[in-house]
Amino acid sequence: MTTGSIALIALAVGLLIGVGLSAIIVWAYRARAQVVEAASTLVPQGTEDVLDSMDDAACVVDASGLVLATSHPAARFGIDVGAVLENTELRQLARSVRASGVAATETMRITRSGVGLDPRLVSARASALGGQLTLLVIRDVTEQERLDQVRRDFVANTSHELKTPVGAVSLLAEAIESAADDPAQVRIFASRISAEATRLAQLTGRIMSLSRLQASDGAADFEAVAVDEVITASIEGHAVQADSAGVELVRGGDRGAYVRGDAQILIEAVGNLVANAIVYSPRGSRVGVGVTIEGETVSIAVSDQGIGITEADRERVFERFYRADEARSRRTGGTGLGLSIVKHATQRHGGEVRLWSRPGRGSTFTMVLPRIDAPAPDAEKKTKKKKKKKRARTALVTDAARIRNGENA
Repeated sequence: MTTGSIALIALAVGLLIGVGLSAIIVWAYRARAQVVEAASTLVPQGTEDVLDSMDDAACVVDASGLVLATSHPAARFGIDVGAVLENTELRQLARSVRASGVAATETMRITRSGVGLDPRLVSARASALGGQLTLLVIRDVTEQERLDQVRRDFVANTSHELKTPVGAVSLLAEAIESAADDPAQVRIFASRISAEATRLAQLTGRIMSLSRLQASDGAADFEAVAVDEVITASIEGHAVQADSAGVELVRGGDRGAYVRGDAQILIEAVGNLVANAIVYSPRGSRVGVGVTIEGETVSIAVSDQGIGITEADRERVFERFYRADEARSRRTGGTGLGLSIVKHATQRHGGEVRLWSRPGRGSTFTMVLPRIDAPAPDAEKKTKKKKKKKRARTALVTDAARIRNGENA
């Protein structure tokens, strides 16, 4: 073998060894980079910019559940950078995705920050960001659920409830036609038609109120509301009904409580409880309206000394159109929607309704709402001015409508 051949062979061997060593070094660097990436708790570059542009709540958490980055809406669910993810279901979802490496989506109920009594239905999707990090995207689908439920309930319930007064009006109209020569009978049938029309109007109005409550959150329009004003308006609005029924309305409890919400909705809700208590109370008894401030909540309780509610009915009294006493509801013109309105109005304000009842001893319905501090005097004055302007506008619209209909103002 010549010297040149030996040199070429040596050169080839050297090249092979060099390429092999280079490949080993590159592989080693890549393996090291992968290990470092898998163990890293640094948020990937550009992730925070993406989070800042998101409308949904989202966050990046590490293996211990520590929140490393968030989108702005995440604060509504109490998810903050530097804090541990509190929700157990979200932590479990992140843990399972980190273990499998496969993205997953779950539907669950979690609460909004500062509104502990207001669970929200969310669709949470988790995706792995390396070995230690997980991206959680939380989409609030509560309103979609409410809208779907409203649509289903409206068709099912209204078709059942409206057919009774509509059928009655049709039959009474036929009776009037057949009794055209008897003025006394015509007057009787006409009064019954008027009563059925009033019942139909009341039923339609309450369905619309309930549908509005379920159709939207509306929390953005809420303002500080004095509970004392709500109680006063609710009692004054049912004083005539109480006098006619021989029932005494009594007010007690704490004063000076404030909640964030819509005053008119709260007045209607408390008024429904007062009206129900009067209807189901015997003559000579009392209906009490009390307020209790306890920590971060304020409770509005309406108690009666009436017939009470059986245990079997307690679970269903808040359902639409459910009546524990069908005969009494027919006599009093009840629609079966009052307590359902109370329930949804309370939930819309981030609260809950509790019920205590014993047959023969009476019932107590309690609205538990998140309490807020009393507004500053200047803010309270502005709020009262807004309410006065709103009432004035409403009165003008009402008067204009009455004038168009040819009524006296």
